[in-house]
Amino acid sequence: MEESFELPPWERFGRWLHCICVVTFDLELGQALEMVYPGDAQLSSTEKMNICYLAFPDSNSGCSRDTNFHFRIRRSSSYLNAAQIAYTERVPIAAEIDPVYFYGFVHFRQQRDATLPRGYYQKSLVLITLLPLFNLFTYVVEAVANGFFESGEPAIEAACHHIDQWPSPTPGETLLLPLMGTVIQCRIPCRTDIPLTQTPPPFDVKSAHSQHAPMVLASVNEVNLFSNLLCVLNHVQLLWELVLTSEPIVVIAPGPSVCSSLVQSLISLIWPLRYFNDHRPFFTIHDSEFREYTSKMHPPPNVILGVTNPFFTKTLQHWPHIVRVGDANSRHVVNAERTFRKTWDDRTLDTKPGLYTQYRPFLSRDKTLMKKLLKGERPDSVQSAILRRHMLELTQSFMIPLERYLSSLMPLQKQMSPFKAVPQARSFIVEEFLLGLDDTGPALTCGVKGDWNGLYRRFMASKNFEGWLRCRRKDVDRQLRAAHLEVLCNADFSPDVLQGRHQVEIVDLVLKLCDRIRGLDASMSEVRARLQSQLATIMQSVDDELKSVLLSNAAVRDYNCSMILSGIPDSRSVLTEDVVEYDDLHPTRVVPSRHICVLFLRTLNDAICLDSLFGFLTQQRIASSYCRTGTTLKASKVMGS
Repeated sequence: MEESFELPPWERFGRWLHCICVVTFDLELGQALEMVYPGDAQLSSTEKMNICYLAFPDSNSGCSRDTNFHFRIRRSSSYLNAAQIAYTERVPIAAEIDPVYFYGFVHFRQQRDATLPRGYYQKSLVLITLLPLFNLFTYVVEAVANGFFESGEPAIEAACHHIDQWPSPTPGETLLLPLMGTVIQCRIPCRTDIPLTQTPPPFDVKSAHSQHAPMVLASVNEVNLFSNLLCVLNHVQLLWELVLTSEPIVVIAPGPSVCSSLVQSLISLIWPLRYFNDHRPFFTIHDSEFREYTSKMHPPPNVILGVTNPFFTKTLQHWPHIVRVGDANSRHVVNAERTFRKTWDDRTLDTKPGLYTQYRPFLSRDKTLMKKLLKGERPDSVQSAILRRHMLELTQSFMIPLERYLSSLMPLQKQMSPFKAVPQARSFIVEEFLLGLDDTGPALTCGVKGDWNGLYRRFMASKNFEGWLRCRRKDVDRQLRAAHLEVLCNADFSPDVLQGRHQVEIVDLVLKLCDRIRGLDASMSEVRARLQSQLATIMQSVDDELKSVLLSNAAVRDYNCSMILSGIPDSRSVLTEDVVEYDDLHPTRVVPSRHICVLFLRTLNDAICLDSLFGFLTQQRIASSYCRTGTTLKASKVMGS
């Protein structure tokens, strides 16, 4: 449900974009930041420098043209707003926000202009965002840039105001996003989607009430795999292994559009598994991490770089895996790309496109894929869907044994007890997992043959495995906590059950219930009520001595008082207005304070010290407010007796 209350300026804008930048070429300064929208957007000096250098192509070209591409830079902070946190919790893991990186989506324009000293007009418009929605922002940056180059700065202001009307980027919902006279209809994938089968629902549409006919965007984040990987299509399975096992890869391309698209396609090969290493779709010699990533003093880092400057053919020739892309207009699948080269130098890289690697793949190449792709004439979108499904099935075949083994580490439901802590899953043991592959491995279900055990060993030594296991551990822990919470809600805490338990166990149980109540968010009111009811049942079921021990704990005392107060509407406001006169036993007028005492005593079987209630009321600023209204001495005596 969209917010009906007024939000601070640029609140909705900030859910989608961090800022919009315009970068120009200055004869004295070089590439310089001309303007930033909104004006209060925070960028560090390093971020500004990286944006400026990455906003222009890193290779010389005398063509008059527009170019779209994207880059990725390190952030100076890791802050996420509430909408971005909600997005990350619901989106597929592979499409999560990485809070330490920005994406930059660029529209660069270069035109001949004899009136300028350099003979060219050069300027870029850049969208800076945390959301990895490549198709969406490629469309948005082109639309905003075209408006800017035609109408100037007012077009950017208008675009910012349009984006500030967009609904939250909520996965699983169809969104209508007005922009520059059009409306974009799109859907962000949800974690519960079945890969390659989800279709946008015909209802549950969020919009800003625009009357324009929508422009439907089939996918907000999927790139065209077939078109982008065409030059290395013969080696797509080998590349899948390299990406899966976090091998260092450099893509050398003629322009930033080609190299950024190719790097993103390589990352997409292992979907739905997330690529947990760093990757730079477009990397230049001016990048703040240039020395770190190009040094020959240590092995190449486990990253994927996309570069265009010919300087890199020499600087990065020591990297173990190099994809050299030829003419961007080439549509050839075979020829030079058909074989690998065991040795190479910068002259070879300069002249001959192909995949350069000494890597020996663990799996045999599946020839059926190439036959399917090269047979007949299909649109690129269809070819891309075929390729994407094939790679998805290969990745799933690889991951299913890992998921199955992880499930076997989970404790059984019958092992959960309300008197024990949340059980933990057993540790992941590599050798134990590998022993079971002969019976459950992908060799039995997948048509691809080869050394699957060797590939698993290589994968489990990579950052991708480390990241996957860390995420799945969080999921498992969340499931176990939820299951244990259900056990606490449904357990029998009658006197017959509790009398067979040691007092230490009961005290630990009560503290555990208080801790779980404290950890619930506001949306779990029903669960909170069930746990509070269980807490009240325990207090009624134990003897007076143990009850006194329990109530000596501030957390237990406060939660019991909270249970009582939660049933009285707006008790604070009533207490500040009413003045009451008491006799020894009965009030002359029934007021909320007396109700609290009565309810409290009834709930706890008349066996609690009223000074505990008074302490709680004082802490909640209820007793003090009541006393200021003119309470008599007798009333004070009742409260303190």
